[in-house]
Amino acid sequence: MPSVLIVDDSPIERKLLCEYLRSHSDWRVYDAANGEEALARVAETNPDLVVTDLNMPVMDGLELVTAMRTHHPDIPVILITAYGSEALAVEALERGAAGYVPKSRLTEKLLQTMENVLNLARAEQNYARLIQCLELTEFRFQLDNDLSLVDPLVDLVQQMVEGLEFSDFTGRLRIGIALREALLNAILHGNLELAPEEVQRIREATELEKQQALVEPRRQQAPYKDRRVFLQAILTREEVRFLVRDEGPGFDPDSVPKPTDLGALDADRGRGLALMRTFMDEVKYNQKGNEVLLIKRRERVPAGATSVQQ
Repeated sequence: MPSVLIVDDSPIERKLLCEYLRSHSDWRVYDAANGEEALARVAETNPDLVVTDLNMPVMDGLELVTAMRTHHPDIPVILITAYGSEALAVEALERGAAGYVPKSRLTEKLLQTMENVLNLARAEQNYARLIQCLELTEFRFQLDNDLSLVDPLVDLVQQMVEGLEFSDFTGRLRIGIALREALLNAILHGNLELAPEEVQRIREATELEKQQALVEPRRQQAPYKDRRVFLQAILTREEVRFLVRDEGPGFDPDSVPKPTDLGALDADRGRGLALMRTFMDEVKYNQKGNEVLLIKRRERVPAGATSVQQ
């Protein structure tokens, strides 16, 4: 049974969220009132995930994310963001948070986000010694619009990145999340041209079988059924880059809000692009908008550091 630590200084909101998770999932739920108390609870309970509010006394969400990255890098942190805190949320993502959920959409998105992050984290942890001698790898995939292929492909990339000793656990997780968003955007928005409300229903379905059932009718229709997603990945010890291309009509990337724009964190495509832009060093679309290049460079380890840092 997976476990999560909920951190929120509001006793009422913390209790409601804990009760919601206990009644709608099989997660073991712990709670803490601020970041300082959360660190003590992490040492005591060793949860699989931490979900934290941003604005708290004693130690706020930003400080907690930094402390978790330093002392518990194998435990992902998910943020709860209130309207107007978009800039702080982006800063927390840059410090090492694995994802975020708008407070206005907790019941719709939190459990799904928790499951996604946990699945990626577990896949990362299961292959700790894979491909230790790898220096450079390049591979290309041609995928149909099958959502069941996305997570295994992301898992493979994370293991390749680990074999290259490119970054720490949190860094690899963030690379995986960015690539996952690019692949999902290519399938759902690009090839299948689904409406935003349809994509939202698919993303809110916590089980892969339900997601597949929602996508299947569109996958069988022309011209969508013949479209493919193409991925080229080039991984070295100094840089990882992914080129993701779909065969849809494309879109205007400038029409998507920047990560710091109000409302950007609530939009489906805007949310995915915000994660990609925050977790990668460069995100570049072609003129048509159906091809995106993601680049992440290795950060230099400060003198005296004992571990690889993102």
